[in-house]
Amino acid sequence: MTTWTLTAYELPLRFLWKISRNASASKTNLVLQATQAGTSGRGEAAPNVRYDETPALLQAQFDDLLAHGLAQVDTLADLTALLAARPVAHALRFALESALTHCLAARAGQPVWQWLGVPPPGPRVATAFTLPIMEPGEVAAFIAAQQAARFGLLKVKVNQEGALDLLRTVAAALPGRPLLVDGNEAWADADSLLRFLENAAAVPGLRLRLLEQPLPAALAADYRYLRPRVAVPLLADESVTDEADFAEIARQFHGVNVKLMKAGGYQRGIELLRQTRAHGLLPMLGCMVETSLGIWSALQISALADVHDLDGILVVRDEPFGLVQEQNGELVPVA
Repeated sequence: MTTWTLTAYELPLRFLWKISRNASASKTNLVLQATQAGTSGRGEAAPNVRYDETPALLQAQFDDLLAHGLAQVDTLADLTALLAARPVAHALRFALESALTHCLAARAGQPVWQWLGVPPPGPRVATAFTLPIMEPGEVAAFIAAQQAARFGLLKVKVNQEGALDLLRTVAAALPGRPLLVDGNEAWADADSLLRFLENAAAVPGLRLRLLEQPLPAALAADYRYLRPRVAVPLLADESVTDEADFAEIARQFHGVNVKLMKAGGYQRGIELLRQTRAHGLLPMLGCMVETSLGIWSALQISALADVHDLDGILVVRDEPFGLVQEQNGELVPVA
């Protein structure tokens, strides 16, 4: 028998987290604990409003699972069967699977990556660092305050209206620094994005390395039109959740940002990363705003990705678990 508990954590943020569709000064994440024979494992759920996930919904779904046999779930096969009968939000599914996985790996005396059957993570993993949407006049002070220059890759959240001005100020502060531009579906169509890229190419010191999900996921035809016409590789984010038609994704994008919260579990996340590489696409491992528990979990499969955007821990003001440290732009597991 497995004992399950769910605890909510209110997480004040170090700065206003603003993306193209919303802004927040705090997050509420949930931590699940699974205990078997005195051995426990924990998993984190970071609800995402893009997928209509809220802390209240996840709590209600967890209570429903408890009422329908969650305590009798002792293996991943048991959990898969229960979730097939009673589906839940992807973030909660990941928290359930990761908590049970961590518990079972500990019982087996194995590191999580080995129990999952993936290559070991490196002792240090370089991560991108994200700048939220802000006024151009705030950029230089933000970069200085956050010491963002220590990161080899900067990710910049943008909206369509202010993207060029924001990127111009980032390039002026850190000329030549590779940038990953994340539109979070902000552009309305392919032509408007092409105009933006044409203007961006003329900005001194601006070096665009990757462009993440600039258009809504529903605009597959626009992405197919864009792919051969852009000089900056396109990364899928919202276009790939827990499953994807990779033959079609390869017609739209050059890479995929896989997030375990979005995939709904280690098993699906691992398969997505492997399918990304198998189709000749760039595999990237990303995150939501998460504590070190969620980031530590992602690090367990980090060897499967070529680019890592795992800075969610750096957005949290008073991180509660201390499982991962950041040193000179690299993540180092503590436990």
